[in-house]
Amino acid sequence: MSGDVATGATLKDVAERAGVHPGTASRALNPLTQGLVSEATVRRVQAAAKALAYRPNSIARGLKTNRTMTVGIVVPDLSNPVFAPMVRGAAAVLTQAGYSSVIADTDNDPVKEAEAFDTLRSRQVDGLLVASARREDAAVRALADAGVPTVLLNRRTDRTTLPCVMGDDVWGMEQAVRHLRALGHTRIGHLSGPVTMSTGVERARAFRQFMLELGGDLDPELLEECVTYSVGEGARTGRLLLDRARPTAIIAGNDQIAVGLLDVLEERGLRCPEDVSVVGYNDMPFVDKLSPPLTTVHVPHSAIGAEGSRILLRWLRDGASATTTLSLGVDLVARGSTAPVPEAPAR
Repeated sequence: MSGDVATGATLKDVAERAGVHPGTASRALNPLTQGLVSEATVRRVQAAAKALAYRPNSIARGLKTNRTMTVGIVVPDLSNPVFAPMVRGAAAVLTQAGYSSVIADTDNDPVKEAEAFDTLRSRQVDGLLVASARREDAAVRALADAGVPTVLLNRRTDRTTLPCVMGDDVWGMEQAVRHLRALGHTRIGHLSGPVTMSTGVERARAFRQFMLELGGDLDPELLEECVTYSVGEGARTGRLLLDRARPTAIIAGNDQIAVGLLDVLEERGLRCPEDVSVVGYNDMPFVDKLSPPLTTVHVPHSAIGAEGSRILLRWLRDGASATTTLSLGVDLVARGSTAPVPEAPAR
């Protein structure tokens, strides 16, 4: 019997049915080595494997390649709805390549993040997908220094050249500002994400850039920074902003911040969008079910996870990483939480 084994049909059976050598069949069934085989042969071998209900044994493959065929996926908060599709997208690609996934939740704690990296490395995972990175992240920097195959998802660090896959925050914020300016808003507030996160800094920077370019009122009193991406921080910073200023629209650093802001508007007796329009960011599940449904920037989180897995798999296959940042397209989804600027009351 050759190489990989499975219950029932063997790799040799698949090779015989496809009319190829077992070694060729093995390469055709492994996404990491499919490029060494012609597309026609890959299709023929895959058809034979499907017909025979053949399933490769990842343990046997790992013994041959000196790998565990597992990848660690580290997220900052599994209760945040944006990370579930990211994990699913990543895991789907890994599973197709014969890898299993081990998921760790850091609870937004740098100490837990470092412990998660240590635990996963002790389990000899072949690589890591990390969605928990902060701009200054000693634990991630240690992974890079140690040469651990690591791809960052959704966020990046300031001091490493690790590959990263994220949404195009500049384009996303430009769409949000343009949308509100087209509705006549000039006094637009911004509840930004944390400055410790690349997403918080880049979205806030883009907000200021396009407010200046598009003729918005960049009043410092209309700006607040959230310490975390959370409903509670959206409420806290929303109160601070509304205590001193009266914007006609507010862009939140993410949807959770926007939800907290909507609670504060209701608390203050302000209607959305009649008194204040609100824009979120991420398009997390169920924001279309809010009252009013939330206008937000859709980020393809599942695709971010999938592309991150593909980059990691190429690293594991080729033995070297491309130090690149891949920005995926994002789109504004206009819903009921935004409307034309309210007219000034008659005097």
